[in-house]
Amino acid sequence: MNRLIFSIVLLCFSSLAISQTAEETAPPNYIRTVQLYGENTLNNGNPIIPINGMLNLTFDDIIGDEADYYYQIEHYDYDWEPTQLSKNEYLEGLDDIRIMNYRNSYNTLQPFSHYELSIPNQYTKALKVSGNYMIKIFNENEELVFSRKFMIYESKTNISTAIKRARDLNFIDTKQAVNFTVESPNILLRNPDQTVKPVIIQNNNLKTAIKNIKPQYTVGNQLIYRYDMPTSFWGGNEYLQFDTKDLRATTADIARIDVDQLYHHYLNRDIARATTPYTYNPDINGSFVVRQLDAEDVNTEAEYTWIHFSLKNYEALNGGKLHIYGNFNNFTIDNSTALKYNEETGYYENARLFKQGYYNYKYILVNEDGSIDDGFISGNYDETENEYRVLIYYREIGGRYDRIIGMGMANSENISN
Repeated sequence: MNRLIFSIVLLCFSSLAISQTAEETAPPNYIRTVQLYGENTLNNGNPIIPINGMLNLTFDDIIGDEADYYYQIEHYDYDWEPTQLSKNEYLEGLDDIRIMNYRNSYNTLQPFSHYELSIPNQYTKALKVSGNYMIKIFNENEELVFSRKFMIYESKTNISTAIKRARDLNFIDTKQAVNFTVESPNILLRNPDQTVKPVIIQNNNLKTAIKNIKPQYTVGNQLIYRYDMPTSFWGGNEYLQFDTKDLRATTADIARIDVDQLYHHYLNRDIARATTPYTYNPDINGSFVVRQLDAEDVNTEAEYTWIHFSLKNYEALNGGKLHIYGNFNNFTIDNSTALKYNEETGYYENARLFKQGYYNYKYILVNEDGSIDDGFISGNYDETENEYRVLIYYREIGGRYDRIIGMGMANSENISN
C-alpha cells in the first residue's frame, strides 16, 4: 500500500475517528529517549508553546539501521477529539514528510540512529491556530510507531495564579490548591460557564490534569477561580534522581557499576518515604536531561546503560503493582517500569535501559483498577516544590474549535494559607 492509498483509507474512516478521544501511542522498545519540547527542554513530554513558537522532537532508534520515519500533525478540541478544521486551516505547508535529519551513534557500545525534527521547517511552515495538537510518527509501512500531545497558546488573557494550602483540615498537610484569576481586557468572554474551560497541569504531567472547572465568580472582565478541593493536587514528594554523565564513576546515588555488553549502574537501595518527615531535595520535577562528560555531540555520543532499581517496601500492595515513574517516558506505565519482588534480597527490583544523563524518578503504586497512588511510597507533603500551569481554553459562540487564549504559571515554593 503506497502513501496515497493510505491517505485515502484514512479519509474514508475519518467519520469514525471523530467520535473517538485521542490517546497517545507509546513507542515500542526499540524507540528510546523521546523528547518533545519547545524552547525549554525541561518542559518536555507534552510541551506548551506559544503560537509561532518552535516545536522540537528527538528520539533514538536503537536498531540503528537508519529506518525511514514520517510525521503527521492533527488538531484536537478541549476533550482531545478531532476538530472540524481541515488541515489547511490549522497548518501552513505540508506534513506526512520524512524526517531527514538523522545521525548514527559514534563510539557507543549500543548502536542507534538519532532523529531530530523541528517545526516550523521548509515543509511545515507554521501551525496557524492555537489549541491541542498531536504529532504522530509513522514508519515506511504506514504503521503508527508513536504519538505525543502538545499545546499551542495565544497570549490574549492575563492569568494570575497562586498556590494555597488546602482549607480542608484533613488535607492541609498533604494537598496543594491552585487558585487563579483570568483577566480578559481584549476579549469579551460571553457565557464563560459554557465557553471557557481551564486545564491545570502539575509538573508537565498531562495525565493527572484537572479539567472542566467553571468560574466561581465573574467581576467585570475577570473570571475568578478560588476553589479548594476541586482544584487541589496531592503534594507528592521531591523526586529521586541519578546521574550517569560519567559512565565509570559511582556517586551518592549509584552504588556500583558493571560492564556486560553494556554498562550496568546499580542504584543505592531506596526506602519508602511516606511515613518519614519531609526533607527538601532539589529536583527538576520529574524531568530529565541527556548529558555526557566531554562529548562534542551528546545526542550521538551518549551511551545507553542499564539502570538497576531496588526498593525496600513493608506495606502490603493489596493486589497492586509498584512502578518507577517520571518524564523519562512521559509518565507512562508499562512493562518496562514494573518492579518485581525478589525473594532472595527482599527488595522490589527493576532494570531499565536509559541514555546517559540526569534523571528524576519516583515509585508509585498502580492499583488493580488502574488508578495510581502517587504517594503510596513517596508520601504527600504540602511543602513539596511543584510547578503548575493553567491553560485557558475558549470556544466562542458558534466557534468551530477550542482556542487556548492564555497560560499562567506558579510554583508551590510560594505556597500560602
